[in-house]
Amino acid sequence: MSLRRNIAANYASQLYVTAIGILIVPLYIRHMGAEAYGLVGFFAMLQAWFNLLDVGLSPTVARETARFRGGALTAPAYRQLVQALEGLFLAIALVGGVALFLSSEPIAVRWLQASTLSNDDVRQSLQFMALIVAMRWMCGLYRGEISGSERLGWLSGFNAAIATLRFVGVLPLLMLVSHRPTAFFAYQLAVAVIEILVLKWYAGHLLPAVPDGEVLPWAWAPLKPVLAFSMSVAFTSTVWVLVTQTDKLVLSKLLPLAEYGNFTLAVLVASGVTIVSGPVSAALMPRMARLEAQGDHAGLIDAYRRSTQLVAVLAGTAAVTAALFAEPLLWVWTGDRTLAAAAAPILALYALGNGILAVAAFPYYLQYAKGNLRLHLIGNAVFVVVLVPSIVWAASQHGSIGAGYAWLAVNVVSFFAWLPLVHHKFEPGLNGRWYGEDVLAILLPVCVAGYLANLLLPRADGRAAQFAWILAGGAITFAAGALASSAFRSHLKPRAVAAPGRESN
Repeated sequence: MSLRRNIAANYASQLYVTAIGILIVPLYIRHMGAEAYGLVGFFAMLQAWFNLLDVGLSPTVARETARFRGGALTAPAYRQLVQALEGLFLAIALVGGVALFLSSEPIAVRWLQASTLSNDDVRQSLQFMALIVAMRWMCGLYRGEISGSERLGWLSGFNAAIATLRFVGVLPLLMLVSHRPTAFFAYQLAVAVIEILVLKWYAGHLLPAVPDGEVLPWAWAPLKPVLAFSMSVAFTSTVWVLVTQTDKLVLSKLLPLAEYGNFTLAVLVASGVTIVSGPVSAALMPRMARLEAQGDHAGLIDAYRRSTQLVAVLAGTAAVTAALFAEPLLWVWTGDRTLAAAAAPILALYALGNGILAVAAFPYYLQYAKGNLRLHLIGNAVFVVVLVPSIVWAASQHGSIGAGYAWLAVNVVSFFAWLPLVHHKFEPGLNGRWYGEDVLAILLPVCVAGYLANLLLPRADGRAAQFAWILAGGAITFAAGALASSAFRSHLKPRAVAAPGRESN
């Protein structure tokens, strides 16, 4: 499959999995209850923290598979590396899974604050979670082999199928058989078994054949040459988990499960803000790296600035619309006014923080293109050192709202205090134009237009009418940002110039 088709298949799969995961949540809450959905949120957080044990291994699998396909490794050397990695993955899965399983009782009794769910239901759900997390961890190895073999079309289709089983297939069980969380997680365990078996089979199918009679001994030695790459990837991954999951871990202890479910819901919706910038960054990073390699400095900066404007319009529109229309958006989505009122302030704070984070990622792309990530590593370390205690303190004092304010405040401070240092190092003279022309000149009109749309557009009762009102507000907000962007206006000028000529003919 061509690179373009691989990218298209990957995006289609990611968008489908993300969309189905978000859209199905109101049905979970309706049939399970907010407290049981809090367990689902805790499960998602557990998976993210378990990934800290990855230490860069999954990307390493994909990279070494690609190197084998490119001729850098012999078939026996590659097979031995895969054997060693599989042993390491299995050891971590067993240790981590058993530790989680044995911790189910103290977590159920001393950590999570359930009021309507029994301790037995919570404990059994946690035990199912431990098994699922361990198996999905093993799936990372096989996905790395498959993606490194560039079978992304197959992998994308499989991911979509598993997501459908996981998110949609459980609904008949909840509706017709049992709404208990133990039933939900038992079903998820069955899906995890199917997932790991199919991935292991397909990854094994892609491995090079071993000559008859030849036995490859199992050894740790093949891992040594790839550890440096794994550790560099591991640091960035660890920082990202700390940045995105610390608040969820702290609040899972502080909040009642029902309130934690509301928090999880709001953060899930707010994550949509960062999703809109994903395709832009994925396309931009290799383009900027190529322009830097070609010595086209002007082209690199032009791509950097125009892409910044694009994300400022898209992420800015999504963040401002989600923040200003938070309560009606949640009500239209869930149909629950009480839940919408409780989760709306959290959604507003996290949406704005995520919007800033989406734009703040651009100096990293510049460092990536230059091949120097030293400042990025320092900045991430400082960000975590400031963010983690801020969220712990704010959440312990003010709950989920405090965590939201801490998330927004630290992102704002980082955006204005750290990014100028990066620009000064890698592109002196750019900082003022980037902030003034590419970011603030767009975000300020977006904020004003969103506020006026929220204030002046006529409102109507009914979820359909409220949805139309939100769409109209988002369209006005987007239009203001697009018109404020020189990159957007440059696309409109040729059409505007050509139009009179067509009319005169």
